[in-house]
Amino acid sequence: MTLPTEPRKVRADARQNLDALLTAARTVFARSGVDAPAREIATEAGVGVGTLYRHFPNRAELVAAVFTSEIDATAAAAAELLAEHPPKEALDLWITRFTRFVATKQGLSDALRSGDPAFDALPALLMGKLGPALASLLDAAAASGDIRDDVDPLELLQAVGDLSHRAPSPDGTPNPMVRLLLDGLRTR
Repeated sequence: MTLPTEPRKVRADARQNLDALLTAARTVFARSGVDAPAREIATEAGVGVGTLYRHFPNRAELVAAVFTSEIDATAAAAAELLAEHPPKEALDLWITRFTRFVATKQGLSDALRSGDPAFDALPALLMGKLGPALASLLDAAAASGDIRDDVDPLELLQAVGDLSHRAPSPDGTPNPMVRLLLDGLRTR
């Protein structure tokens, strides 16, 4: 008879290294793209290349982990922003965050289309987490009378994402076309 195995606990130093690697990879990917050298990521994290490869045996696993952590953080920001700001302002701030998320993913679109199985779940994860997060913001802004109540969150995500890829602003703010799109949501 086989006993169920418990999830392996991660040592505190290993968790710190993992967090440092994800933070460093996020920074390096934003600066140099997802094909940046592993040594650059390890140096940014303050660890050796061996530590990087211990946590992420291949580039695809690292890219997927960074992307997943950013999806989670962007989704969580919706509730945080709604708790701290009026609904329309929270929506605007979240869209700005989302556009930065999209604009800093140099080369990720190509990686996602590479056919690597490490990326298979990412598009569904993105829509499955960010769609409901944006829906909560849209619902709150519509309930407050700031925007129309007929906006589909997934269609808006797609539109903002497309506009952010095409003309990202150097300072990370949404480009003027995203602003124009958001202005179209307002109630008349």
